[in-house]
Amino acid sequence: MRRVTMLKTFNKTIITTQPACTFFKNFFKRESKISSETNLKTSFGKYGIVKPWPIVSGRKSVPSYIPKPSYAESSIPCDRPKEAEIKDKNQIECMRHSCILARQILGKVRNFLKVGFTTEQLDAKLHQLIIDNGAYPSPLNYQGFPKSICTSVNNVACHGIPDSRPLHNGDILNVDITVFLNGYHGDCSAMFKVGEVDEEARQLIDATETCLSKAISICKPNENFSSIGQIIEETAQKHGFGIVPAFAGHGIGNYFHGPPDICHFKNDEPGKMQTGMTFTIEPVLTQGGPDVEILEDGWTAVTTDNARTAQAEHTILITDTGSEILTQ
Repeated sequence: MRRVTMLKTFNKTIITTQPACTFFKNFFKRESKISSETNLKTSFGKYGIVKPWPIVSGRKSVPSYIPKPSYAESSIPCDRPKEAEIKDKNQIECMRHSCILARQILGKVRNFLKVGFTTEQLDAKLHQLIIDNGAYPSPLNYQGFPKSICTSVNNVACHGIPDSRPLHNGDILNVDITVFLNGYHGDCSAMFKVGEVDEEARQLIDATETCLSKAISICKPNENFSSIGQIIEETAQKHGFGIVPAFAGHGIGNYFHGPPDICHFKNDEPGKMQTGMTFTIEPVLTQGGPDVEILEDGWTAVTTDNARTAQAEHTILITDTGSEILTQ
């Protein structure tokens, strides 16, 4: 789950193409509308253009014995650190456990995805897996988010709310899992294919995974954070795709989001990586233009040109000799 820079307009929120890597949140909410979508052949491939469907079930409960983050009841997260945190051995070990669980839960997604299955059903399955492992699903009630995971299908760039829309043959979706275990968050996401997807979708997903891999490969002590955005944008362009610049990676620990802000496009933001820092890298690539808008539910970010997007994410640790993928 990532942060976003937004500009509020009369009835929707436009994501600017030149965002600062800072967090603002639109709380403007209305009832979602049902889509009469069909699979369409567009210049970006053949797929359904997604709009939110009704949410059938309410917020799921978490047993009282499971430790919870500060926002679990209030929806208000605790204060984040002012600077990028350098973690000690105990904190790093806690991060390892939360990140391993997040990745294990993400690895279960393929067991459930099929044509006709809904993202709300997926949310229920993964919610249960998370609490069965003694963890709290980090997105749940974070600034009011109503579900335990994020599911972003086709033209939904991110922050998709699981709902009653049945998955279609040819859909692609990002599933974003974050868990709060023993006081620390672990965060990762990946792309999934439903049925038979077209070649354009496969190329988009492959390019996104390549961008993430190349970005991680350069991470080491004293490397500029801005180098991440440089290599991601260059790699995306080489494969014929663009970057949605509004969504940033972030520092993570006993807080869900904190410094450093990780921009995924060419930038000159200050700051260097240091041993003991943990943060996410999570580029969003698009087949089309860089602009997205926030729908009336206050969360769902869709591309303004209906192009599909793909996103991949890991939480990493900077080590003495390079980096370690904690959600590997």
